[in-house]
Amino acid sequence: MWWFQQGLSFLPASLVVWSAASFVFSYITAIVLHHVDPLVPYISDTGTIPPERCLFGIMLNISAFLGVATMYVRYKQVCALNPEKSKIIKLNKIGLTLGLISCFGLCIIANFQKSVLYYVHVVGACLTFGVGAIYMLVQTVLSYLMQPEIHSKDVFWIRLTVLLWCSSSIASMFVSSLVLYSGLYGTNLVQKLHWDPEEKGYTAHIISTVSEWSLAFSFLSFFLTYIRDFQKISLRAVVSLHGRTLYNTPQSFVADEQTLLTAGSI
Repeated sequence: MWWFQQGLSFLPASLVVWSAASFVFSYITAIVLHHVDPLVPYISDTGTIPPERCLFGIMLNISAFLGVATMYVRYKQVCALNPEKSKIIKLNKIGLTLGLISCFGLCIIANFQKSVLYYVHVVGACLTFGVGAIYMLVQTVLSYLMQPEIHSKDVFWIRLTVLLWCSSSIASMFVSSLVLYSGLYGTNLVQKLHWDPEEKGYTAHIISTVSEWSLAFSFLSFFLTYIRDFQKISLRAVVSLHGRTLYNTPQSFVADEQTLLTAGSI
């Protein structure tokens, strides 16, 4: 049995591989069609012009779905491992809520392009990576609370390291973006897709774009730490029929009740 066939480990693996592919494929398409500069453009710029915009949107929507599934499984796993620890249970619910908000933000990024509705796109980015960073923090705290009984200390330190990587990328991108869009280097830079290395503001632009790529891959790297945990969990749906037919009549209700009584369900 391959490692990705164990438990539900394919979920975080699929999330990371698919999301990374959505960035890389849209980047390659945009470069081939000369829509952006080859040297570290903004991720959003690689999904601004068709046809890469269509590819970018479709793939990120699927990433959001995979993110919801991964975060829900993580939530159920923590619940099952800590059924009587109220502190962990509360933090776990908060983490799930933050994770779902982050995935919703990813849908906004996918469907509201930077060149069309810039401020809506920025809100989506803040929800995805800002709220997502808080989700990572909550999961890191949960890892701290669950070690060494549930898992080793190494898992906590790895997640803490990735969290610090993510936080430093956010800080770097925030500061460089403030400098870049402060008005010192011109206006309407949001729509600018091609940069000359001799232009003013080019250094701030490069720092900002490198920070964005670093942020995206630090975010994805956090879910790689779920793979080993997910090898030890499986979920299944239980089907419970309330009758032998789908009719909604009084006579059917009587028959259904008799059926259930016979089966010992009431």
